Amino acid sequence: MPSTLLLRTTAALTAALALTTTLTACGGSSSADSRAAEKVVTVYSADGLKSDKGDGWYDKVFADFTKKTGIEVKYVEGGSGEMVQRAVREKTNTQADVLITLPPFIQQADGKGLLQAYRPQGSDKVNGADKDADGKWTSVVNNYFGFVYNKKELAEAPKTWEELLDARYKGKLQYSTPGVAGDGTAVLIKAMHDFGGKEPAMEYLKKLQANNVGPSSSTSKLAPKTDKGELLVANGDVQMNFAQSRSMPNLGIWFPARDGARPTTFALPYAAGLVDKAPHTENGRKLLDHLLSTEAQQQVSGVGGGFPARTDVKPTDANAVALTRLMTGVDVFEPDWADIDQNLTGYVDAWKSATGS
Repeated sequence: MPSTLLLRTTAALTAALALTTTLTACGGSSSADSRAAEKVVTVYSADGLKSDKGDGWYDKVFADFTKKTGIEVKYVEGGSGEMVQRAVREKTNTQADVLITLPPFIQQADGKGLLQAYRPQGSDKVNGADKDADGKWTSVVNNYFGFVYNKKELAEAPKTWEELLDARYKGKLQYSTPGVAGDGTAVLIKAMHDFGGKEPAMEYLKKLQANNVGPSSSTSKLAPKTDKGELLVANGDVQMNFAQSRSMPNLGIWFPARDGARPTTFALPYAAGLVDKAPHTENGRKLLDHLLSTEAQQQVSGVGGGFPARTDVKPTDANAVALTRLMTGVDVFEPDWADIDQNLTGYVDAWKSATGS
């Protein structure tokens, strides 16, 4: 073969190989394209909506979603702050598609650039206070802050913050860690509201520390201890504790008040957002649509023990009736979430200083 022809043949083969490589890359064989095509969606969530027995709201709606779409839900659970921090650490290699957490951590996630705008179908039926104006997050289950107590060991629920300073609660009281757990952070928020500011709230929590067992990264672990009598009192939230009470007969829900005042609480919804640069963005959108569907929202009280996020969904099941009765006589206030989001680190630091945590 003449040398000129050999060179032409070699050049042609090289060009063909280069073209094949280019076409293969354009055809979607890259790892990013492969991940996007997977029939999977990964959810990072605060605890409370999934049951160890498989009968929680997440268990039901995730199973329905997979049956409907063929998309498998991979689920990772932890404290609200813990889930946000994990997503922050993974920003250069995003793993989660949907993040579901409590205030102020959903605002914190947005502030850290973790969320992308998406308004799920049905989000127009969610109150403005329960969703982000820019579409970064939307509440999927409404909920309220509360405390639990052991009904077997205590003839009636405590009524005031002041009662919890009694020696009978020493080593029998525990609340989850502010700044790590959403419900633990809620203890700070409610104390600052009820006591009239940061300083008096920290003064009280410093006194309460004499009875406090110690830190807990997850609020859901405290209810079983309370039901067994290891604790007499712990913090929680209405949805999670109401759902847990079905299998924990000694668990009761109550709302602390200042001595002589009415009990108070505030909304603590499970808020969901689509993660920025999610590996399965389209699947994440589909899941968010499903969580706000009429079908899923109708099951929030009956299955999950919570309150629907959609105002046009008004369940009348036995749980819904019991939840309405539980909230009767309790004043609901609205925290200044912008202030809390901006100053959360300072509030948590003040708590650490006051309690020696």
